Amino acid sequence: MFVDIAKIKITAGDGGNGAVAFRREKYVAAGGPDGGDGGRGGSVVFKVNDNLSTLADFRYKRKYKAPNGAPGQSGHKSGKKGEDLIIEVPRGTIIREQTTGKVMADMSDDDEFIAAKGGRGGWGNSHFKTPTRQTPRFAKPGTPGESWDVSLELKLLADVGLLGFPNVGKSTLISVVSEAKPIIADYHFTTLTPVLGVVSMGEGNSFVMADIPGLIEGASDGVGLGHEFLRHVERCRLLVHIIDAAGSEGRDPIEDFNKINEELVKFNPDMADLPQIVVGNKVDLATDEQLEKIEKYFTEHGYQYFTMCAPIAEGTQEIINAVAAKLATLPPIKRYEKEEIPAEFFEKNADGKFTITVQDGIYSVEGEWLLRILQRCDLDDYESLQYFQRVLHSSGIIDALVEKGIQEGDTVEIYDLEFDFVP
Repeated sequence: MFVDIAKIKITAGDGGNGAVAFRREKYVAAGGPDGGDGGRGGSVVFKVNDNLSTLADFRYKRKYKAPNGAPGQSGHKSGKKGEDLIIEVPRGTIIREQTTGKVMADMSDDDEFIAAKGGRGGWGNSHFKTPTRQTPRFAKPGTPGESWDVSLELKLLADVGLLGFPNVGKSTLISVVSEAKPIIADYHFTTLTPVLGVVSMGEGNSFVMADIPGLIEGASDGVGLGHEFLRHVERCRLLVHIIDAAGSEGRDPIEDFNKINEELVKFNPDMADLPQIVVGNKVDLATDEQLEKIEKYFTEHGYQYFTMCAPIAEGTQEIINAVAAKLATLPPIKRYEKEEIPAEFFEKNADGKFTITVQDGIYSVEGEWLLRILQRCDLDDYESLQYFQRVLHSSGIIDALVEKGIQEGDTVEIYDLEFDFVP
């Protein structure tokens, strides 16, 4: 089964807790603190696997969790790092944060993507020894790993997309000009999944063509198979729009052409700007009057128009030559840029819970939602710093610190961030 969209939850491993331990050896009456640091939690990493062609595996498993880091040990021994969890996806998969719809990564290249970072390991008590605090009996816990609800959306990487109503000859064309062997039959929706074919132009020059299952009126609203496969047209550099020049099924080919284009624009207005080459198929069944009318319409509207009889490959070479020439003038296949998830998202979706502990005059504030905001704030940027300060006030953290008895100049610790309190 071809599946091109899936929703999953990914969670990185938590960092291991720091250890509270003291050196104990023969003839050493009072050894100092030697608790080791906790190990970093494993991250969730996405990787392209070219042997995969669908997202079907994600229909049966929806939650992915990386291992936690191990706690620290005595003797300054750090805990073992949690292994990264590798999730393999087909090339061309777009990863989005579900709530905002922001693009986290476009898995079109070979680069791995760390989608959820493992939590940092906590410090062991050896870090907290000072001249006035010789035997610290506390350590730092590890931080939680990141967690995301993400959607995976497969958008095929093809230079050329074949469009048209069902049974107009798209599959026949791709079978003639490439090594692809789609199922071909004289009934609607023979093609149930997109088919990719490589068209060789000789001397290392080639392009990828995609046979998109036939679209019909209402495709953008989910009628037929259109809603499932329109997304695969979005990356294409060029569209080859095939029509039934003979109107062999009682439809007007010009109306068919306009209806399909309306569906494209309804689905994504940017598709109106995609260049198109129009091909009239089944010319052996059409009258001269029909052929003249169609050619006149498309040439007057500024389209390159070709005719073919796909089963016998008549006219197909001229089409392929025109496609190759057009591709040489167009930009490369579209890549989706990463979009930043605003810090306001984490504040809006926060449960508002936090804890404040006081140890040796240090006020430690913790809260998973607060950590996620902190991870995405650039505290070297003035506006970002101002925003984080507003979060501390609006969430009630500042008021809670005052209730705990904090004084001006006391140290506030929020995970890796330390600062002096100023009322």
